[in-house]
Amino acid sequence: MILVTANISEKHQTKLKESFSDQSFVFSNSKDEVKQYLSEAEVMVTYGSDINEELIEGAANLKWIMILAAGVDGLPSGILEEKGIIVTNARGIHKIQMAEYVISMLLQVYRQEKTLMQSEQNHSWNKSVKIHEITGKTIVIAGTGAIGQEVARLAKAFRMKTIGISRSGKDVDYFDENYPNDKLTDLLPDADFLVSVLPSTKETKGFFTYDHFKLMPEHGVFMNIGRGDAVSGDVILKAMQNKEIAHMVLDVVEEEPLPENHPFWSESTITITPHISGLSPHYVSRAMEIFSNNFQKYIDGNVNGFMNRIDLSRGY
Repeated sequence: MILVTANISEKHQTKLKESFSDQSFVFSNSKDEVKQYLSEAEVMVTYGSDINEELIEGAANLKWIMILAAGVDGLPSGILEEKGIIVTNARGIHKIQMAEYVISMLLQVYRQEKTLMQSEQNHSWNKSVKIHEITGKTIVIAGTGAIGQEVARLAKAFRMKTIGISRSGKDVDYFDENYPNDKLTDLLPDADFLVSVLPSTKETKGFFTYDHFKLMPEHGVFMNIGRGDAVSGDVILKAMQNKEIAHMVLDVVEEEPLPENHPFWSESTITITPHISGLSPHYVSRAMEIFSNNFQKYIDGNVNGFMNRIDLSRGY
């Protein structure tokens, strides 16, 4: 039995039932319904927030969890490994919209769109704004997976120099240069833009330090679309209040939602968005396509061929 706790539309439910007509699907609408069917479920489809140790303990027949998201840092990895439960995610479905977000925000900062919109609201014909170009700049992208590669691909349309850093430092498409994480400090003095697409793991928590921002040019822009714990709020505030770089764009922060009285809101050189860079009207369709492909492999007994299988020991 396949227990679907994610809220998906009737259209997607119907498509699953028609594509796998000999399989038993339960689309739950409440916690009570989940409890009712949990012990029978072999496969669970979820956004991940409902997965905890108690739930796993009650899932006697569970063999595979499909997370309809990229982040898996909140999962109880220990018990999942212990029970041999396979976890896959929707990695890769965010690359188009998140890459568009990066380019749009870099343009927002360099084209002074905040100031222009404020002038419009004030009915002010203000031609004193200093407009800059992102073309020809150097962008360093921390995280060279699907999202990072798509950011680099779009950056090439603006003739940027694209540099990637990753755990391995291996060469990947659309990057002019690739380096391991420990080379970041050598790259930052020439980095006009620094973009983090890092997941949340033991190695990436607090990855960016004050010294990193101090090494960047004063006109530099930092953007975080990965996970908020890659840099602490104290480091962000110190860097911006000391004018180490020109601007930060934060779609993710340590504490979400960001409290109304948080000092970030008052900093004119910080742009905050509410963790929406991955949103798209095509999100669920793309995620369900990954699930359907993997589910057919599951039926065929080919779990080793799963797409986006998570290494629970690494957290990604």
